[in-house]
Amino acid sequence: MPAFICSTCGTQYPPSESPPARCPVCEDERQHIPPEGQSWTTLQRLRISHHNGFRQYEPGLIGIGTTPRFAIGQRALLVCTAQGNILWDCISLIDDATVTLINGLGGLRAIAISHPHFYTTLVDWSRAFGDVPVHLHADDAKWVRQPDPCIKFWQGERFELLSGVTLVRGGGHFPGGAMLHWAAGAEGKGVVCSADIAIVNLDRKSFSFMRSIPNFIPLSEHGVRAVATALMPLAFDRVYSHHFERVMHSGAKQNLANSVERYVAAIGGAYDGA
Repeated sequence: MPAFICSTCGTQYPPSESPPARCPVCEDERQHIPPEGQSWTTLQRLRISHHNGFRQYEPGLIGIGTTPRFAIGQRALLVCTAQGNILWDCISLIDDATVTLINGLGGLRAIAISHPHFYTTLVDWSRAFGDVPVHLHADDAKWVRQPDPCIKFWQGERFELLSGVTLVRGGGHFPGGAMLHWAAGAEGKGVVCSADIAIVNLDRKSFSFMRSIPNFIPLSEHGVRAVATALMPLAFDRVYSHHFERVMHSGAKQNLANSVERYVAAIGGAYDGA
């Protein structure tokens, strides 16, 4: 039986004879159901109509994204270290070419995912690389659509995946929303992979924070300051957000502090009538 994938959010459901009646991820206010209604696909169909592209951002960090755009359209990141490789976040499409390329770089030691919108086909990713563990924050456990022994829930504020590679809970638009800190990145100045918890804006000089990106629901002041509280103790100069172009190459820590204050001022009415 096929494991159906929601075409809007990219979430995979357990194998079944027919598509699920609904997608709770899309029915939530942080996502949406398109005007034409819910639709479904499978990995087999995606492998015919789509392919993955790759971009090396810096030594040890490669972006992986699907073309043409599918579902939310995020890209994953492959963090390569001497201790093993980590896949940060997931995309729905996994195919033979992707597996071959990653195995050529040493395979995967583990997968870690920021929040439920990017869980996608995590079970297939794990299976493809020898049932590697998939680390999710326990606060978001109820959003797992396809339970599996490969899923390992972590708790608290930080979890060290490898020496120098740490998951940090920032919250954001999900209580367990996580980001990844790679201490050796950016020539040793430190990298944060922030997904869409701290979103690199298109000016690449500032960040934004949303409860729902498609529905334009802003995050609260408390939520934004929680993201900053999680990140500011870390050493970092560069941030990779959730799309290929959403990269802040330098000055990211100070830009984050400035962006938090600008955001809080904006939702407090600082720009009314300006």
